[in-house]
Amino acid sequence: MPTHSIISLDAMSGDLGAEVVVRAAHRALHKHAKLKLLIVGDEEELRGHIMRIIGDEPRLSIVHASEVVAMSESPADALRKKKDSSMRVAINLVKEGKADACVSAGNTGALMATAKFVLKMLPGIDRPAIITELPAKGGSLHMLDLGANTLCTAEHLFQFAVMGSIVTEDITGIENPRIALLNIGAEDSKGHGTIKDAAAMLNGSTLNYIGFIEGSELFSGKADVVVTDGFTGNVALKTMEGTVDLIVHSLRRAFTRNLFAKIQAMLARPVLSHLAGRMDPRKYNGATLVGLNGIVIKSHGSADSFAFEHAIETAVVEVQNQVPQQIGNLLQQEAA
Repeated sequence: MPTHSIISLDAMSGDLGAEVVVRAAHRALHKHAKLKLLIVGDEEELRGHIMRIIGDEPRLSIVHASEVVAMSESPADALRKKKDSSMRVAINLVKEGKADACVSAGNTGALMATAKFVLKMLPGIDRPAIITELPAKGGSLHMLDLGANTLCTAEHLFQFAVMGSIVTEDITGIENPRIALLNIGAEDSKGHGTIKDAAAMLNGSTLNYIGFIEGSELFSGKADVVVTDGFTGNVALKTMEGTVDLIVHSLRRAFTRNLFAKIQAMLARPVLSHLAGRMDPRKYNGATLVGLNGIVIKSHGSADSFAFEHAIETAVVEVQNQVPQQIGNLLQQEAA
């Protein structure tokens, strides 16, 4: 395993600006003594933030990029017209072997298209997928695909399961993680032909496949990896986010409706604070664009420095565990 990690950071593409990335870089460098960071973007702006927040730091270097990919920009335009964007330059550094991984909070479609074009796919993988960690009873779960592929074959779902197993084991330390296919029911007779074919492939593999799982069981702790197509996965993820917003809104209204409720809120504050910490989405920031011949981590566009630091941490873990190589090895093993 590598003794150190070099991560390139796209500092210009997020919603909150380069200062957030610089502050996250400062925290990450303090945590990891052998970490080196290449921060990509407008050199003059970045230098100002770095000197104010970090000062002279030999493990942090600026790589100038003159362009920025906008959140509203089409992936095709970003790929064709923004060859000196901070996103493209950060990914190029991985391709050139100057960085071990890239982290960006930019436009998801543009990031996926650019990464796929520059880094190419791992042998045996047809399409990249988006995987992220979500809270669940007793721990967490990893779910993929979350939007990269709206239509999938059984072979794609099988490949997602292979990639999900590797990422989950490396991130969580769970050996031989339990894999489930998201379906409209847990019975073998439920679902369309594609998901049934994927189940047959998984049953014949060495993966720890446990069967179908329904949406209501996602957070039950029954599975460590949940596999689905990108359309269903993205709808499920957005539904989760909306449900959390509704619960927070309802709690605020309930605890502020009158004086007695406000007193109850004060008494419940320790419990609510613990719950908020457990469910804090910033702790789960950093989705992997898995299946690429290189490591690319997608941070949420509105990530603050705490959240972006977590995305950097995900990149460090994947570099140390050499995730792409592990995926390639497991695919070869399954094909044998």
